[in-house]
Amino acid sequence: MAALQKSIDKRNALMAATIELVNNDGFHATPMSKIAKMANVSPATIYLYFDNKQDLVNKTYIEVKSRYTAYAFETYNETMSVEEGFEVIWKRIADFKLKEVADAMFLAQCDNTPMIDEPSRKEGIKHLQPLLDLWARGKSQGIIKPISDYLLYAYAINPLSFLMLIENRGAFKIGPKELEEAFQAAWNSIKISR
Repeated sequence: MAALQKSIDKRNALMAATIELVNNDGFHATPMSKIAKMANVSPATIYLYFDNKQDLVNKTYIEVKSRYTAYAFETYNETMSVEEGFEVIWKRIADFKLKEVADAMFLAQCDNTPMIDEPSRKEGIKHLQPLLDLWARGKSQGIIKPISDYLLYAYAINPLSFLMLIENRGAFKIGPKELEEAFQAAWNSIKISR
């Protein structure tokens, strides 16, 4: 049992080092040797867990995306109204991005660069299914604009990455008032005006 835990710890250390180094140096400036050193393992150890750097980054992405979406949907219930459900999900996403900055920055980089392969990207999108289902319900009820889910995500969710970055730099403080204003702006960007 101790050997299994040690193995899990090494894999987790490699993923944590990958997140930190990709966030600080970028994908291409993060060699496997640097990841191994930061994780305090030998470079050969990486290949016990991952086929290559691309595999390491893809699996780290899926793992982080899984944590992110588990957090985002933890208090969401499919019986909620479209607006209430969106507010619950949106505010949980905001909370994750503002508290789990390293993970959120890593996901933002992965979503905005070609460093993740297409199968892993599609796997990551599957984790967003409850939000996509909520939007589909909202579209069918005439509440959400009948536009691409990519556009809905771009206008309603992606701005949270920008807010996270400027708060992280100390340029803007996001308190309860600013968070509520940001939610209202997100909701207004995707709902059908009546």
